[in-house]
Amino acid sequence: MNKSTLRFLASVRLSLTLVAATVLLAGAQANAQVICPVTELTSGLRLPLGITQSNQNNLLVSETGTTALHSGRISIVDLDGNRRTLLDGLPSGINDVNEPSGPAGLFLRGRTLYVAIGVGDVALIGRNSMGQPIPGTAVPNPNGPSSPIFSSILAVHFSANVEKRTGGFTLSFADQQALAAGERVRLSNGGGDKITIELVANFPDFTPNPLPFFPPNVRVSNPFDLVAVGNQLYVTDGGMNLIWQVDISTGAFSTLATFPPIPNPLFGTIGGPVVEAVPTGIAYSDGQLLVTLFLGFPFPPNVSVVEQVDPQTGDHAPLITGLKTAIDVLPIKEGGDTDYLVLQHTSGVGPPFVPPFLRPGLLLHFETPDGPPTVIANCLNRPTSMTLDEKTGTLYVTEFAGRLVAIPVE
Repeated sequence: MNKSTLRFLASVRLSLTLVAATVLLAGAQANAQVICPVTELTSGLRLPLGITQSNQNNLLVSETGTTALHSGRISIVDLDGNRRTLLDGLPSGINDVNEPSGPAGLFLRGRTLYVAIGVGDVALIGRNSMGQPIPGTAVPNPNGPSSPIFSSILAVHFSANVEKRTGGFTLSFADQQALAAGERVRLSNGGGDKITIELVANFPDFTPNPLPFFPPNVRVSNPFDLVAVGNQLYVTDGGMNLIWQVDISTGAFSTLATFPPIPNPLFGTIGGPVVEAVPTGIAYSDGQLLVTLFLGFPFPPNVSVVEQVDPQTGDHAPLITGLKTAIDVLPIKEGGDTDYLVLQHTSGVGPPFVPPFLRPGLLLHFETPDGPPTVIANCLNRPTSMTLDEKTGTLYVTEFAGRLVAIPVE
């Protein structure tokens, strides 16, 4: 599934039967200890991908959306689990692997929330002369994308009073067009509350990527997560397999680092000769960027990594290895030392033929990058992102199925 295995977090359509695979998985897990210190905070979210916490102790959650166009949303969730809408009507569309794609990673600085917007419906799966789909290929949407601001970064400016009391704002398609034209959009909800939205960067929707058997193939841009350091944003792109560096003041962007494919250790059994990197989560610690490489189909075990990237040069090297479907990393300072929390989207228990997105997802704690890790939880359902409340020692984790859960990690 080259170009971006997570377009994002799409179901893998294997020819194996789910029933047989489930039996295999159950047998592999029969003697495994379930570790599940998890409390549900809220549910019913629209495929959440990103989370951060404000200085008012609210959680801000990005929601990819439903099958409806422009159903992306940013929600405010208090620590009692009550959800309110901050911003609805964000771009969302069905991508080339038939899954919703829209708002993804979040980063909050002061009263500005930076939001990564995914690839949406800029491309469709490629088809052969018989009209049959060709897995792992994409072509530009012949009808054009449903939004001009897919594959972009937005900045949402809102006051503490808005966060405290708002009933929500809705972005219209005309607003999306205005943002794409470089205009600032100011929204009012009729109750006196106002927010301002601007487009920080609009990445190319796709670039040509001809394949020997399918020349019209394209590679899409799919921003997934981001972090601000000084006046720069660093954005992972799971479609292009790179990190964008974005000047916050000017919107100018360039490639900081690229991640090449790696040999597929299961080649000959399942999948092609190489596996794409698929960068996902990103954090900043001790002058270095930390990036999780999810690793694409067939999602082999023990090859996903946390990569350490120099933000000045783009040089990178593995920091934590031996993972599977790593999707987020969180460095935690402990005196003069740094611990690491790592989310695995799935555990990969069982034979390599088990469909890769069956539960459980894992939360791992590394006291040192060399490990071994401690398993904090092994009962998560496709976890996607996390944020730590340092005052309480509670970690909040989004699950792609629509839940937000709390896990004590003191």
